[in-house]
Amino acid sequence: MPHVYRCTLELHDSLYYATREIGRLYETEPVLHNYALCYALGLVDSAKYATTVGEDHSYRYFCPEQVPMYEAHLTPLNQQGIYITPARAVRHAAVLNTWKYADNRYHVEMQKTQKNIPSFGRAKEIAPESQFEFFAISQQPLTFPRWIRLGKWMSKAEVAVKELSTPKQNSAREFAFPYPLNPLDVMFTNQVVSYDTINMPPVSLIRNVRMVGEHYTFEGLKETLKLPVNMEYRFSN
Repeated sequence: MPHVYRCTLELHDSLYYATREIGRLYETEPVLHNYALCYALGLVDSAKYATTVGEDHSYRYFCPEQVPMYEAHLTPLNQQGIYITPARAVRHAAVLNTWKYADNRYHVEMQKTQKNIPSFGRAKEIAPESQFEFFAISQQPLTFPRWIRLGKWMSKAEVAVKELSTPKQNSAREFAFPYPLNPLDVMFTNQVVSYDTINMPPVSLIRNVRMVGEHYTFEGLKETLKLPVNMEYRFSN
């Protein structure tokens, strides 16, 4: 049976990434994508997949190209039997920051300009002390960093981990899973009956899911937790 960990993140900085853009408002959804968590937890060895031969680039400090390589980076986790679910907010608050900028084309292209019209935008961020929760499933014991960084500003977050009791695998039947899921990772092995969509790049997530399929249960928990079996990273062609 796999090792299953319940992981909690607590933000020590405000967290920003643009889930959606509404005019001048850039909004951060209180959900963490499982792709982002894999990179933040240090599970992706991006240096192995450097685009320039002979150079050892890591996405932690340097990105030579603005081209996503999710399939190349995350497929090795399937081979290692490691899967990270998206994270939901246990508690959170939002902060709204306004930024301004001016027309400074003459600084860049040496263009003459008669105007210096300021513009502005607003970023809705997740406030410090907000908490998120997700699950990690691994065929071998995993160690986790205590501190990670997330989002556009590389915001600092603290990781707390608790390993759950040995899971018991149950036969295929209908069950509910209140945490967010990546639909590409579950729909090939489970029949999804109903869900709500969270529109966010690079793959929209689903939550409040009801599905039919095999699942794990755990003893000693205050709540009933049914975790889908056979989740792994899959990618649309």
